[in-house]
Amino acid sequence: MSSSDPTQRTFVLLKPDAVRRGLVGAVLSRLEAKGLSIVAIQDRQVDGELADQHYAEHVERDFYPPLRTFITSGPSIAVIVEGDQAIDVVRTLVGATDGRKAAAGTIRGDYSLSNRENLVHASDSEESAAREIKLWFG
Repeated sequence: MSSSDPTQRTFVLLKPDAVRRGLVGAVLSRLEAKGLSIVAIQDRQVDGELADQHYAEHVERDFYPPLRTFITSGPSIAVIVEGDQAIDVVRTLVGATDGRKAAAGTIRGDYSLSNRENLVHASDSEESAAREIKLWFG
């Protein structure tokens, strides 16, 4: 993709709460309904090592141990999504990190009442997307 091409790939992780609550189809259909393409998908049980690599910038933070416990608590669904300005579009669809404050109409705003168990992770930049895609998909 050239720098003038607005098509991007981004990484989305449907966290254990989304899987446990049966919201995988609802979340994926929101992405597809927007016009984004799912180009890769896999079911993953996150172990501690992968959690530490994914959340490397948070490992030393006070909130990380409970986050690590949560993200390793059950299966997650890792997805590569592609489309026009996919990174910003996905982050807009996902909504604010805290589901209690996320706008209605966003995935978190419609389905989450938590800051930690907020259903979805979405890459926040081209650099993060590239790093996370490589980490999760090799």
